[in-house]
Amino acid sequence: MMTCEQAQLLANLARLIKAKKALDLGTFTGYSALALALALPPAGRVVSVPLRSPEPSTGRKDPLALTPLHPQAEEEHKIDLRLKPALETLDELLDAGEAGTFDVAVVDADKENCTLYYERCLQLLRPGGILAVVSVLWRGQVLQPQPQDLETQCVRNLNERILRDARVHISLLPLGDGLTLAFKI
Repeated sequence: MMTCEQAQLLANLARLIKAKKALDLGTFTGYSALALALALPPAGRVVSVPLRSPEPSTGRKDPLALTPLHPQAEEEHKIDLRLKPALETLDELLDAGEAGTFDVAVVDADKENCTLYYERCLQLLRPGGILAVVSVLWRGQVLQPQPQDLETQCVRNLNERILRDARVHISLLPLGDGLTLAFKI
């Protein structure tokens, strides 16, 4: 989950670039989606994709209802919740002609698909847009010479890809479990 320091920084960066449209992949409690919604102008929009679909047994139809902050913040009108798998949602956005129209994207979803999310988000971002990738230090496991599990290897591969990607300028910050900010050129 995104830390308050990460959310605050991302919201301020969104304000700085005058963001109007954001993408949040891996919504858990809705904290990062709300932080972005608060930073956007009244007509702004955050496309939010949950980490996983709501469980029928919980009786909750809206994963964002897990937090009592949304109604109090009165920003729900800015959050466009998509209850489909993230890759399907990203492909739908691309097919709808939304490439190059997003200002900010956050990737905090399953690690096995993080490289695919990164590539699609880059397509959706406008030049000058910001792509934030959460948990890039992966509890220090990415530094192990031979990562033992698939998630660690996927995060490590993504970090290497971003490092060598000439389409972005990057900053890796030791906030939370690591935050990479990729600024699209």
